[in-house]
Amino acid sequence: MKGDYEIVDHHYDVVVVGAGGAGLRATFGLAEKRLKTACITKVFPTRSHTVAAQGGVSASLGNMGEDDWRWHMYDTVKGADWLGDQDAIEYMVKEAVPAIYELEHYGMPFSRTEEGKIYQRPFGGMTTNFGEGTAQRTCAAADRTGHAMLHTLYQQSLKHDAEFFIEYFTIDLIMEDGECRGVVAWDLAEGTLHRFYGNMTILATGGYGRSYFSCTSAHTCTGDGNGMVLRAGLPLQDMEFVQFHPTGIYGAGCLITEGVRGEGGYLTNSDNERFMERYAPNAKDLASRDVVSRAMTIEINEGRGVGPDKDHIHLHLEHLGPEVIEKRLPGIAESASIFAGVDVTKDPIPVLPTVHYNMGGIPTNYNAEVLTLKDGDPDTVVPGLMAIGEAACVSVHGANRLGSNSLLDLVVFGRSAANRCAEIMTPGAEHKKTSDSVTDEILTRFDNIRYAEGDVSTAELRQEMQRLMQNHAAVFRTEETLASGSKLIDECANKFSNIKVSDRSLIWNSDLVETLELQNLLGNAITTMKSAHNRKESRGAHAREDFPDRLDDEWMKHTLTWLDESNTISFDYRPVHNYTLTDEVEYVPPKARVY
Repeated sequence: MKGDYEIVDHHYDVVVVGAGGAGLRATFGLAEKRLKTACITKVFPTRSHTVAAQGGVSASLGNMGEDDWRWHMYDTVKGADWLGDQDAIEYMVKEAVPAIYELEHYGMPFSRTEEGKIYQRPFGGMTTNFGEGTAQRTCAAADRTGHAMLHTLYQQSLKHDAEFFIEYFTIDLIMEDGECRGVVAWDLAEGTLHRFYGNMTILATGGYGRSYFSCTSAHTCTGDGNGMVLRAGLPLQDMEFVQFHPTGIYGAGCLITEGVRGEGGYLTNSDNERFMERYAPNAKDLASRDVVSRAMTIEINEGRGVGPDKDHIHLHLEHLGPEVIEKRLPGIAESASIFAGVDVTKDPIPVLPTVHYNMGGIPTNYNAEVLTLKDGDPDTVVPGLMAIGEAACVSVHGANRLGSNSLLDLVVFGRSAANRCAEIMTPGAEHKKTSDSVTDEILTRFDNIRYAEGDVSTAELRQEMQRLMQNHAAVFRTEETLASGSKLIDECANKFSNIKVSDRSLIWNSDLVETLELQNLLGNAITTMKSAHNRKESRGAHAREDFPDRLDDEWMKHTLTWLDESNTISFDYRPVHNYTLTDEVEYVPPKARVY
């Protein structure tokens, strides 16, 4: 090692990495159960990306009409294009109702009906009676639901005296003998390095949207947990499934919530035609996100886009009237004014599909325990390691997430992780002794990047990666674009060995932080591109023009992807859990989706 580092050691029962919705729900749940818990976060908790979620969180409360968890499960299984694990999906939709009532009791300021019940709006793919009607299932706090949720969970964490390490960048997992023993982190303010030992480590590090050029994700969404898992020799799952949200503000990528269409907003092309009626005659503008994104892309590709270059689509909500907009969609009106210069009470918003969510991630079961393939068992639990939220692939979303199931995923599985830890852990249990050589390896990698003296700037390489992901692994994919993209992403990743870091300091070194984040992004980008090239079918968000059909006999399985130090990919598979926790529900067998 070049650096002479003094390491500060900490010992906890549980170490949580990330303070978004999932991380905070786990953190205060653990603190509530008297497990000594550290929450490490690279940004202040209420600046986590959950704060940007707008439309709502799903649960079959039935406040705005009849609803049932079985209908919610049916919609989620179907929306996932039958790649979701049905045991995990059943767990999520059953736990949704108590999880939402918990949030209400914790003080989350939901919008209300005249009777004082939690307000619920319709969202794409959410139906009643197994697809017959439209469900109003999405519980909302106006159009700032994630903001309300994040602040509520942070307040609860403080109430339960959870310990936070804020603006610490987690560098790597401490792994020995196939077990996770904790993490090494860098205090950005003090410039010191810390070892956090825990009998359980929970990764709640969010998605990797910033591997693409146009996305709704914050600049902090760099897939850090996924990168750490790959470097630990563990697999990622279903990385080919990247969701494009139909309505990002044209030119900026900022999210316009599906709640706009839930409140009655609609899309039009250059002929002022409500074209979704052609693509999804029943659900129309509230079809699932993959369907709407592809329909918009087809309209643009066939010359019916709007604007001087005919390269985007119009989203109308002016007909809703100022009162409804002010009450239900105030944040959207503000965003449209700032980023598009549009008064939504008078003019449509210019929108374009933009990367929004990563269905793939760290494979887990519904107890949030990380899984790997060992001795032929694809459900082998990795001791000492959990993952939750968008970083995880518990596979409740399968090939395509339904809108408002993501905030539900956060609270249900954050809660599940805390409950599982309480079941299997003893507070204050002794930590296993870990060899210092593990830390030395982590610090050597850190040094190699800190003192890198190559010719390639981080900003240049990041933009190269983002543009080739946008161009080669987008809404529609072909053998040609994916084969070319696979070759180009290899070349891009190999340039990282020639990266240049100008700032050698350890205090607020944003140059070094962004370079470490880029390494994590590259791991996510490679596994996404290669997994997309590997899957020879169309399913959910993965749409291949050369393989337009869903091929259940061959491809109803999860992709597992490993990445070694030379950026070489290897694949294996996990079976989809087509069984439920109970036998209470009889499901329609897989068939082509009709909306």
